[in-house]
Amino acid sequence: MKDKYLIINAGSSSLKFSLYEMPSTKEIVNGYIQKIGDSDSFYTLKYKGQKVDKEREIKNHKQAVEVMLEELKENKFITSIDEIKGVGHRVLHGGEYYSSSTLIDEEVLKNIKSLTKLGPLHHPGEIAGIEGMMEVLENVPQVAVFDTAFHQTMPKKNYLYAVPYSWYKENGVRKYGFHGTSHNYITNKMKDHLKKDDVNLIICHIGSGASIACIKGGVCYDTTMGLTPLDGLIMGTRSGSIDPSILEYISKERGISLEKITEELNKKSGLIGLAGKNDFRDLSKASQKGDEKATLALNMFYNSVTKYIAQYYFELESEVDALVFTAGIGENAYIFRENIMNRISKATGVKLDKEVNESIPSKLEKGIISTEDSSFEVIVEPTNEEYMILMDTYNVSRG
Repeated sequence: MKDKYLIINAGSSSLKFSLYEMPSTKEIVNGYIQKIGDSDSFYTLKYKGQKVDKEREIKNHKQAVEVMLEELKENKFITSIDEIKGVGHRVLHGGEYYSSSTLIDEEVLKNIKSLTKLGPLHHPGEIAGIEGMMEVLENVPQVAVFDTAFHQTMPKKNYLYAVPYSWYKENGVRKYGFHGTSHNYITNKMKDHLKKDDVNLIICHIGSGASIACIKGGVCYDTTMGLTPLDGLIMGTRSGSIDPSILEYISKERGISLEKITEELNKKSGLIGLAGKNDFRDLSKASQKGDEKATLALNMFYNSVTKYIAQYYFELESEVDALVFTAGIGENAYIFRENIMNRISKATGVKLDKEVNESIPSKLEKGIISTEDSSFEVIVEPTNEEYMILMDTYNVSRG
């Protein structure tokens, strides 16, 4: 009997799951249960090139877990629940409690619940998923893998804001950083590639959500996202860093609440706020056809990324081993990478290898897109957050 491990990513009305065989890391099946709590809920299973859609009313996350396990048994992905040796949960916020993945017990669950104020959009669903799994699989180790954990090595000078110190001590106001699982994965890949542990990297995780991390001596030294994932870069629907006085000004000018403004900054700003589109491919096509708003949005986006690369280049005192592009746009949009490289080339001494760059991902999955005479390597490396969650779950659950 092979050991199986479940990876769970729960939302307020959804439950994504993947079942793996270990230690081979072979994915057996993945699925997505949607519209939990609604009468028209449904779910999808994908395995061996097949896709199966089913409709069924699912009232809550506990029932979603039960339905998931029913399907795993009925389709013979598992013969018994006893085959499941661990469950890994992606959790947005670990606050200052956790600098690594950890087994979930009552105290850990209590801490995760206390951090809901810092992750109000994500934590309720994640907590519901954890509680559902703990209730149905009460004897199976449950592991929390925190999106913030990797960034806990930042020095205080980089994670504190210049606000009253009591806000930090009493209310937890500080930079936490996100996409930590991805940045951790890329850091480990670069340690292997460069054959050294004390790597200095600038990692650009650029998708609809985007962040850049500065890695110094093999650990996170700085990152763009802050108290929440709203801070930092211009993103698909998020504004990134703005003058905080805008909030009070717009509240008075438009007669809307801070909650509504925050929602618009998260969901109706960034590229979609500037140009009405948040898909990089759509914006690129529109820009090529002469759409001025699309061109403006893209240039602001490029400048946003360039600004943080420059900051981290100086924080590393120009001793950079590699600049890495990853995630949806970083891996797939050679035009994006070319624009960023053109902006940083003169100052940093890196030069673009256009042929290699344009071959990713059409011909190559990854590669070095800088020329041999560049001052440091520029690399495209696909991220794999689920692999990191799986390996942490496997290692932590086995003690």
